[in-house]
Amino acid sequence: MEFLYNISIDPFLQIIEDPVFFIQIIVEGLMAGVMYSLVALGFCLIYKASGVFNFAQGIFIVFSVLCMITVFEYGVPIIPAVLIAFAAMIGLSYLIERIVLRNMVNQAEIIMFMSTIGLSFFLEGFGEFVFGGGSKLVPVEALHISRDALIVPMFGSSIRLQELDLTAGTIAAILVCVLALFFQKTPIGRALRAVADDHQAALSIGIPLQWMWVVVWSVAGLVALVAGIMWGASSSVDFSLVVIALKALPVLILGGFTSVPGVIIGGLIIGVGEKVAEIYWGDALGGSIEEWFAYVLALVFLMFRPQGLFGEKILERV
Repeated sequence: MEFLYNISIDPFLQIIEDPVFFIQIIVEGLMAGVMYSLVALGFCLIYKASGVFNFAQGIFIVFSVLCMITVFEYGVPIIPAVLIAFAAMIGLSYLIERIVLRNMVNQAEIIMFMSTIGLSFFLEGFGEFVFGGGSKLVPVEALHISRDALIVPMFGSSIRLQELDLTAGTIAAILVCVLALFFQKTPIGRALRAVADDHQAALSIGIPLQWMWVVVWSVAGLVALVAGIMWGASSSVDFSLVVIALKALPVLILGGFTSVPGVIIGGLIIGVGEKVAEIYWGDALGGSIEEWFAYVLALVFLMFRPQGLFGEKILERV
């Protein structure tokens, strides 16, 4: 009975006793959720436009930001270094389309998925050969990204907000708005959605499938570069950062694989849920809830709403 009390009653008493601390936890969860959403956004873009789950998006994040850091270390100013890294991702997208995707038109989704797994391992090995296996630091000073904390008075106490997290949240919001408008309002966006629905039908009405894939993989490369800069600014960048891509899976399941706004909502739910569960239920459940909470929540969604909060329900007639 004491265990059930700790799970159900004690956390609510703690929230009532210290509401400012609870608000602090919520804010930290929202900031973490924004970072998860940035990672998941690249997966969502490629799946939305091509119907392919790109397992290589994690290595895209590492590859792009290491490219920027390396160019900067050779004395190139930071803005040109970012542009060069983005140009490198466009070139990489072209090569992927030319060598891999062009041969996969109308193939089964599992075949295309397996090809992205092979692509991920190849890029990781190639990246270690080019950039080395050590950790690198994002030049936050050159990017004018502050690691300082803002103190916000509240109810006789205060909460701390990291300027880095606020910057990431602002950038993520801008990206979501721009990409939502891009997919809904532009001819290229509509063409990308047509490609995702049916490759052969898109080709039959004159949509250049190859260039559409180059466009969407390039945009995903840009998102990967932004996500890599934000993640790397808070710690360092090495190839172990690839594992953050696994956090994108629960986010995609919650928000829906084809919904750009849904990815953001899913990331925020995961971020807040992890923080609240770890702080208020961590001791009762043995700790380290943050390691598995997102996957359990995603499993629950798969049982009751497999298309996610904003995903499209697929109806198949037989």
